Amino acid sequence: MTQAARIPLSAPDMGAAERARLLRTFDDGWVSSAGPVVEAFERAFAEATGFAHATAMSSGTAALQVALTMLDLRPGDAVICPTLTFIGGVSPVVHAGARPIFVDCAASDWNLNPVLLEQAFDRAGAEGLTVRAVVPADLYGQCCDIAAIRAVADAHGVPVILDSAEAVGATFNGRHAGHGAQAAAFSFNGNKIITTGGGGMLASDDADLIARARNLAAAARLPAVHYEHAEVGFNYRMLSLAAAVGLAQLETLEARVARRRAIFARYQDRLGSHDGVAFAPEAPGRRHTRWLTVMLLDPEITTVSPEHLRLALEAADIEARPVWKPMHLQPVFRDALMINDRVAEVLFATGLCLPSGSGLTDADIDRVCDVMEATLRP
Repeated sequence: MTQAARIPLSAPDMGAAERARLLRTFDDGWVSSAGPVVEAFERAFAEATGFAHATAMSSGTAALQVALTMLDLRPGDAVICPTLTFIGGVSPVVHAGARPIFVDCAASDWNLNPVLLEQAFDRAGAEGLTVRAVVPADLYGQCCDIAAIRAVADAHGVPVILDSAEAVGATFNGRHAGHGAQAAAFSFNGNKIITTGGGGMLASDDADLIARARNLAAAARLPAVHYEHAEVGFNYRMLSLAAAVGLAQLETLEARVARRRAIFARYQDRLGSHDGVAFAPEAPGRRHTRWLTVMLLDPEITTVSPEHLRLALEAADIEARPVWKPMHLQPVFRDALMINDRVAEVLFATGLCLPSGSGLTDADIDRVCDVMEATLRP
């Protein structure tokens, strides 16, 4: 009997279209960040997401770092961040010389809780820190409440730079993720809904902001025949080969979102009736891409823990992983300021991310569910 193939958490979904664009770009000699392919991907992404401007970079973290660099952060400055996120949304704050202040998430959408945001500003003031920016995230493919967050930030005169790394294809009241912030960073890592192998994008309706970001990402070179620099930049431009893959992926974005949502629905249908099982909510007005399907296990109802379930899946050669460990629980941030409502801590303790790649078949999802049902059964 042939052994069933491993089911990964979120594998790249690639095919003939990506291969054809990649080979065409290779044959045309466009392998670096120069040339028309990167520019074409930037235009296509801006058009698909409704932004006026976008600039491609080597990662979503790089895009966020460039955006924060333009704020000229200094020691004594603070940046407010969600605690429930990937460290790539926080490390640029530290690299820029500022201190992160973490804010708990709202149970309604798992994103930065706008109700707690004012407390973060108060805490910064009490510590003698100046808040220079708010950097919320769109977690697991669901938009944060950007209007409520922006209202608080605007009242304090600070910009909002949105970490939309996980939310390509997500919408809030019909607008694509990232709108409502001064700028938004997106990721095309190999496990995202669309991928360039590695890469990111900074998008905004502010032409000057994107022009400066593009220059900073290209070593901040001034227009001269020789290499002239008035400031220190980065080497963060996306390569043409990566952009070629992105162009092909972008053409099927809506289908990829639809497939991930269908996968979520299948999990919900198979597992939702089990006692103690729940799934990540979809807040009103939002289209959650279900980049990852995340389930919760209520410890007061079921004796099966997320780790018990993860190990059962791993024994069946199926990859699953815990919910993001909150930043304020990470050893590197043990001394960071935190506005805590204990929501993120509960989600970390009770949540598990299930295989969600758009290339998975219904039979793959049923195989996952069979293992889970056998483990959950009393």
